[in-house]
Amino acid sequence: QVQLVESGGGLVQAGGSLRLSCAASGRTFSIYTMAWFRQAPGKERAFVAAIRWSGGSTSYADSVKGRFTISTDNAKNTVFLQMNSLKPEDSAVYYCKADMSNLGGNYWGQGTQVTVSS
Repeated sequence: QVQLVESGGGLVQAGGSLRLSCAASGRTFSIYTMAWFRQAPGKERAFVAAIRWSGGSTSYADSVKGRFTISTDNAKNTVFLQMNSLKPEDSAVYYCKADMSNLGGNYWGQGTQVTVSS
């Protein structure tokens, strides 16, 4: 199993920045990709960004391209989401997800709230 703990959420004004962290523990050697999703009230959970756990390959939702950056620190088993130029529509609960190799399933963190005021 893998445990994921997000942190770094909070309240920020539009145009500001936040950096989210997701610390992984447990069978981290079996993680294939890490991703961030978000869910706003009344909406479905939506993909934000993903990164290969070994580093390199990344992907982003169109709505955050050029503003958000996903990265990893494998030595600390942590994935980050740097969020710049935040907009009120970025307000949501942000969740970290780990996809495991070899059909090992996936794991979710508990989420961290991000609120962007206009």
